[in-house]
Amino acid sequence: MTDQRIEGQATELTGKLQNGLGNLTGDSKLQADGKINELKGKAKDAYGRVIDGLDSIVDKAPEKYQGKAREGLDFARRKPLVTTGIVAGLAVVLSALGRRRR
Repeated sequence: MTDQRIEGQATELTGKLQNGLGNLTGDSKLQADGKINELKGKAKDAYGRVIDGLDSIVDKAPEKYQGKAREGLDFARRKPLVTTGIVAGLAVVLSALGRRRR
């Protein structure tokens, strides 16, 4: 289990507690903060699951590619927002190239 998954689950739990306490006290700001933290936690957990899945794929890769693949995974663990931005940018470029061919 990656650090992102652990942090995500902790953030989600904190959000649920905030939301519940906000419901109990009638504090709408605390409820909103709780909902936001729940969503942040779910996103971090999902990202961690992706990293876990990629880690198992790297283990199955040929020996000569494992080193570079591990470097990429280490970068993704350290810089999740940058990694997400890179992947989103590649998706936009690839979808634009796919539309041109038709």
